[in-house]
Amino acid sequence: MNFFRNFLASFLGSITALFFIISLGFFILAGIASVATFDKNVIQGGISSNSILNLDLDKDVYDNIPVTQEFEEILGVSPEIIKFLDLINAIELASDNENIKGINLKSQSPKMGWSQTLTIRKALQKFKDKGKFIYCYGDFFSQKGYYLASVSDSVFLNPMGNIELRGLGAEVLYYKDLQEKYGFKMEVVRHGKYKSAVEPYLDNKMSDANRNQIKSLLNSIWDGIGSQIKFSRKISSVDFNKIVDDLDATFPENAHDNNIIDGILSKTQYEHKLKKVLGIESDEKLNNVSYVQMKNSYNSKKGTRNQIAVIYAQGPIIYGEGNERNIGQEIFSKTIRKIKKSKRIKAVVLRIDSPGGVALTSEIIWNELIELKKEKPIVVSMGNVAASGGYYLSTVADKVFANDFTITGSIGVFAMVPNIAEFSKGIGINAEQVETNKNSIFYTPFEKPTQKFQLDVKKNIENIYEMFKKRVSDGRNISMDEVEGLAQGRVWSGEQALKNGLANEEGDIKDAINAAAELADLGNDFNITSYPKIEPEINDILSVMIPFNSSISEFLNATTDLDPVIQSISNKEKKPIIFISQLFNLDIR
Repeated sequence: MNFFRNFLASFLGSITALFFIISLGFFILAGIASVATFDKNVIQGGISSNSILNLDLDKDVYDNIPVTQEFEEILGVSPEIIKFLDLINAIELASDNENIKGINLKSQSPKMGWSQTLTIRKALQKFKDKGKFIYCYGDFFSQKGYYLASVSDSVFLNPMGNIELRGLGAEVLYYKDLQEKYGFKMEVVRHGKYKSAVEPYLDNKMSDANRNQIKSLLNSIWDGIGSQIKFSRKISSVDFNKIVDDLDATFPENAHDNNIIDGILSKTQYEHKLKKVLGIESDEKLNNVSYVQMKNSYNSKKGTRNQIAVIYAQGPIIYGEGNERNIGQEIFSKTIRKIKKSKRIKAVVLRIDSPGGVALTSEIIWNELIELKKEKPIVVSMGNVAASGGYYLSTVADKVFANDFTITGSIGVFAMVPNIAEFSKGIGINAEQVETNKNSIFYTPFEKPTQKFQLDVKKNIENIYEMFKKRVSDGRNISMDEVEGLAQGRVWSGEQALKNGLANEEGDIKDAINAAAELADLGNDFNITSYPKIEPEINDILSVMIPFNSSISEFLNATTDLDPVIQSISNKEKKPIIFISQLFNLDIR
């Protein structure tokens, strides 16, 4: 009886879901059609003379936009999201369009990484170099927001606003005392004195080695931020350091007195400023052009079959299929093989934004990339983070591009498994084992790890570490001894990596694309296609309609850095998973 009841419930649920999906499909298609029609009219109508581009950078910026989030945006249940490459293209298009006279910039609190921010600022500077203006207004500015705003000809602040300009800092949480108190701990074996990914499980305070590498990283990035702000705002180093140390840019009057901003205005007064610089009367309307209009004014090259594939490797590296938030060997292997077979794709750009993860997965994908490289040139573009396993993938490239604010390196290896021996004894659980051989139960979370276990895991880690170094040595054409001096898990800024040879070209994703075109001898005769192409599952589409879905998405994004920990805990084989990973995304504030 229960069988038929369950079958009927399942059948009716499936029919209902199918009906919902069909209805949703029609709704989405209608929405896309209306957007497409609107965009077509904009392009046909062209852009009016004496126009200004409204550029709101307080949006979520992704290297590659997940399909489910595109659905959310179309349905109006998620805020507008911006694809990074589209944003750079839009600014370049505005630079070349004689009807666009300037940019009205909003960058109060950008939601992007520091490397992306640097690339966008450079694009805005090139816009200015064409003889065009940029004005910026904010009710407030975060430190990242002001860094972008400072490229403007003029920066204006709300009378009740404030500015964060205080230097960079990073915070790391330590769990040793927590583990000892509750008896639930992560057993860790590592190689490399800088492998700070696992340090929080081994100690209750920061090691000198970790403190020194984080300090060096922060100083490298801050030097770049500070030098660009000082140059744009014409502030001396002495004055700038005093402003930052004394927080003299926090309040509007102080910020104005110290030349951090150009005026304290209401939004209405700011709009009058824009009209004045455009030479129109205060009662006239501004000819505003949106980012979407500008982006959609781009036309792909017709008549060419040549393509450059951009593979987006973003998120932690896991063992398994993978999805839009992490890198798995199944999806990536299929993607790489498909690209290899394509006659239209002539070159590949691998865009990496990953802190690394499972060593085995990195090696599997690396081998697929090596086979692809036999057929087509590969150029790497490092995004915000290309560390550990993310850096491992970059070693396959003909050229590696990074910018000064990229976080990379972290060439080191570790393994960890959960252990609840003390916790289980404390609550009255006793585990007994029966074995045919002395190592049949190689590891159990209910007992302390044996010396044999630790030695075996350490040997495995050292083998992988040597292989990692060999990949770097061969890929970057530097000796093993030089690699060892750069390895041991140490993290480097892009600026440092360009100096020590871990990267060999300064530039962004557009530079990488142009380099790939040159290696394939394509000139300008090519179009761009993005991979991997992940089709949304029914559950993904249905989840778009779940109340509070945005909050759920934000939670999932926030916890992706813990994927290696989760994979260790849920490991059914109860054997150590070996990682080449930074593990925790270093939150630079």
